[in-house]
Amino acid sequence: MKMAISTKDVGISILLSIALAWITKSLFPSQPFIPLLIPLLFTLTYLMFFSGNANAGSNTPPGPTAIPVFGNWLQVGNDLNHRFLARMAAKYGPVFLLRLGVRNLVVVSDPRLATEVLHTQGVEFGSRPRNVVFDIFTANGQDMVFTEYGEHWRRMRRIMTLPFFTNKVVQQYSPMWEEEMAAVVDDLRADRRAQQEGMVLRRRLQLMLYNIMYRMMFDARFSSDTDPLFLAATKFNSERSRLAQSFEYNYGDFIPILRPFLRGYLHECRDLQSRRLAFFNNNYVEKRRKYLAENGGRSKLRCAMDHVLEAEKNGEISSENVIYIVENINVAAIETTLWSMEWAIAEVVNHPEVQSKIRKEIDDVLGDAEPVTESNLHKLPYLQAVVKETLRLHSPIPLLVPHMNLEEAKLGGYTIPKGSKIVVNAWWLANNPELWNNPEEFRPERFLEEEQGVDALVGGKVDFRFLPFGVGRRSCPGIILALPIVGLVVGRLVKNFELVPPPGVDKIDVSEKGGQFSLHIAKHSVIAFRPISA
Repeated sequence: MKMAISTKDVGISILLSIALAWITKSLFPSQPFIPLLIPLLFTLTYLMFFSGNANAGSNTPPGPTAIPVFGNWLQVGNDLNHRFLARMAAKYGPVFLLRLGVRNLVVVSDPRLATEVLHTQGVEFGSRPRNVVFDIFTANGQDMVFTEYGEHWRRMRRIMTLPFFTNKVVQQYSPMWEEEMAAVVDDLRADRRAQQEGMVLRRRLQLMLYNIMYRMMFDARFSSDTDPLFLAATKFNSERSRLAQSFEYNYGDFIPILRPFLRGYLHECRDLQSRRLAFFNNNYVEKRRKYLAENGGRSKLRCAMDHVLEAEKNGEISSENVIYIVENINVAAIETTLWSMEWAIAEVVNHPEVQSKIRKEIDDVLGDAEPVTESNLHKLPYLQAVVKETLRLHSPIPLLVPHMNLEEAKLGGYTIPKGSKIVVNAWWLANNPELWNNPEEFRPERFLEEEQGVDALVGGKVDFRFLPFGVGRRSCPGIILALPIVGLVVGRLVKNFELVPPPGVDKIDVSEKGGQFSLHIAKHSVIAFRPISA
């Protein structure tokens, strides 16, 4: 039934349109016509969609009072990080609702409700929300990570899992991982400056990780961190992360009438993505297509991309899907694992007693001659506890990848409007003092003592306080690679070096920097590596 427009509605729309005109004048001082146009558009939008308090009496989750058109955006701002949302949960409860323009954001901060979203009602909440920038970087959901739940997702997940994310793949490629890690150790042993003054290890670890993933994906390797292809790949991926993780485009995503003012930003995104995908296709995908054409037959499949192209040949996926599998691996597998490595190494430097315990465990279990390998990681529970504690304290995706319900749903007794963006504050679940003893402390021993039964694995009995990779249908399949790779890097570095802050520095800065849903160390650490004699 159509609602009548009251004098009060008109008055509110005029007052708020004046406020919006002032804001847009501040945002766009060089375009004087915009503040004149906005009040008219605003008034029409408000009277059409927001008058009459359409949500009155609805059983939606609690939250701060929203104002028309803006919702809660002006109250909460852009940076809806994990710590801010944890503070809001203390006020509004374990599930609350923020209205951000036309978007609904539902925040879950309770293990029981996280179970509902990720597992019990995994189908109902199994889709991914869309926004104007991610639509560009995924071609409206042609990938696997950010697509809607359905047949396309199931097909892409199956095709990506077989050549990338199985125990067989780990066994096949772990000798190569160890070869790349041995090269890092050799480089550090030969670098006197790194030993005396220290170095930013991130760049060398980035090269190592790109080589691991590109050898798995394309049977290709970068010669050094000055290799032109390496420089191009890392630059493209860095720019993609900057644009996608920025908060600059929120105003146009939250308030559609402002979207025309995003034209320049969206053009930059489209231009980057076009050049970036062309780089992947021309330098890597087409080379594998040529190899398969010249060496036909499944017996000649040598890397993950060969299996993906075989699926394309069989009509299971399109060429566009192929390139977006490459996109997902570059974004979801490489950078997040690199962030976890940085956190782990920084914490080990800042906690020399932890470092000593890792080294003693390795010496006691493996001795001097045997290196840390994927096959003997299970013998090193303290090292594994260090990796888990890193992921608990510094979740690389603290709110997990957002979920969405395609239809109206129920959660915790509340009605969740259709198309809501649902985030699980996994960082808070793992750092809530009501659920963990002294959670602000970096203490790996907790996973060998009071939390001995807690694991990061997706399968088996899941503890919903600890979800660094999510769980359920939309969990991150990359866990099977990330956990051993991070463990191997920390183990090999600690076995071969004493890791210390550079001269004149007491502690490594572990301040955080976040984006739309990522979390990484704000300042790349300078670390000195003092060789340990065999």
